[in-house]
Amino acid sequence: MSADTAQRPVLVVDFGAQYAQLIARRVREAGVYSELVPHSVSKAEIEAKNPVAMILSGGPSSVYADGAPEFDASIFDLGIPTLGICYGFQVMAQALGGEVAQTGNREYGATDATVAGDGGVLLEGTPVDQNVWMSHGDSVVKAPDGYQVLASTAGTPVAAFGNADACFYGVQWHPEVKHSDYGQRIIENFLHKAAGLPADWNSGNVIEEQVARIREQVGSARVISALSGGVDSAVSTALVHRAVGDQLTAVFVDHGLLRQGEREQVEKDYVESTGVRLITVDAADTFLGHLAGVTDPEEKRKIIGREFIRAFEKVQRELVDEAKAEGEPIKFLVQGTLYPDVVESGGGAGTANIKSHHNVGGLPDDLDFELIEPLRTLFKDEVRAIGRELGIPEAIVGRQPFPGPGLGIRIIGEVTRERLEILRDADAIAREELTKAGLDGEIWQCPVVLLADVRSVGVQGDGRTYGHPIVLRPVSSEDAMTADWTRLPYDVLSKISNRITNEVREVNRVVLDVTSKPPGTIEWE
Repeated sequence: MSADTAQRPVLVVDFGAQYAQLIARRVREAGVYSELVPHSVSKAEIEAKNPVAMILSGGPSSVYADGAPEFDASIFDLGIPTLGICYGFQVMAQALGGEVAQTGNREYGATDATVAGDGGVLLEGTPVDQNVWMSHGDSVVKAPDGYQVLASTAGTPVAAFGNADACFYGVQWHPEVKHSDYGQRIIENFLHKAAGLPADWNSGNVIEEQVARIREQVGSARVISALSGGVDSAVSTALVHRAVGDQLTAVFVDHGLLRQGEREQVEKDYVESTGVRLITVDAADTFLGHLAGVTDPEEKRKIIGREFIRAFEKVQRELVDEAKAEGEPIKFLVQGTLYPDVVESGGGAGTANIKSHHNVGGLPDDLDFELIEPLRTLFKDEVRAIGRELGIPEAIVGRQPFPGPGLGIRIIGEVTRERLEILRDADAIAREELTKAGLDGEIWQCPVVLLADVRSVGVQGDGRTYGHPIVLRPVSSEDAMTADWTRLPYDVLSKISNRITNEVREVNRVVLDVTSKPPGTIEWE
């Protein structure tokens, strides 16, 4: 999805930063539309996008290193208001005549910064002394001519600079992360006060734009939507339904990898609230047959992605007579793909393939549909806001994320019916207790994982057991790009553990995953 022609974007130039996507998200939080582009973007490509501003991201490289990400310095001649962050700050300084040096003074993590003078428009409204988050080895030792030094630290004399006439600014620290106390204020100062951009981008704009785009793309053709019952597919289906009405048929594939009660929620709650026509396909035998003997997580994801498409193709064939009678083909498939799915599957600007999401890297080459992905550049919180705007019930909009491959990637080992039942029972207990404790709003999601190929010795009823361990993975996140484990109350953890080991016969041990992302991903597979 690109911005409407009337909604010129802020371009976030990605130099391979861990937080480039987070910068784009912070810009949107400020009410301004943003898009990511790679650092290799050409001047002509920038001009074609006609941006209202640019933000240059950080990155892991030194500007002096061989193979360091480069940026066409002539782009600065376009006069686009620009903010450089960390590596992007150094790229700006070097290109504009300043000096960057390997001083040996490294700054990582929390750092005290001191604002110089009035701090200019960039640091307006922030205190003289503030805590910022640094991550750099090289430093700007001389600002370009005509640039005012706006802040410094003990190890970095030029920690921020600016030229109000050119509307070029830069900071050595990372204002996009929460650890920089006034980071969002700085980003908003740049956007609203320096660049003069209004805060006029919101979920309502997205709905209006996407409805128009979908109508133009689809015309009078028929559409099938992949409805899983999760937030993403529910919102994308509702958007397309608003655009084309009865041309849409939602298809819910029960692949046998669902949690307890999910099929019923889709068939009842969602249909009643939206009026979407729904067809349910019972494909558990097919999916489990293809997953038999498979233990590699990437292979699981690709199999599930492939069989999803095959299930929709089968529905397409079954509906073809109906479509012919009405004189219109079935050409389109709706998916709830989000931006983090694309990034982790290697589709972002300069990003590595972390894992193939079933709806991105897992799609077959011979796909027989044209895809409609209205949420492809959105983050989860933006999708929830759009869902509420569309009137989707809170029980669906507010539910925790659940992966498209379902429980198939929460069983470490081969996926079997018996193992699925074990995991469903344990998952249902964990979800019930977290809801009872009022913790749903504090947790991004809590995957419950079955270590199917692992056994541990236990004692139950004075007898020896040799059962499976269950892993609880409660995490907190804003957009799934980074996450930390959620510190749940001990009494809640104890209750979940006691119930699972007492009520799920095959489980005799419950463990807690306390790994952040990175280095671990949210799901185990």
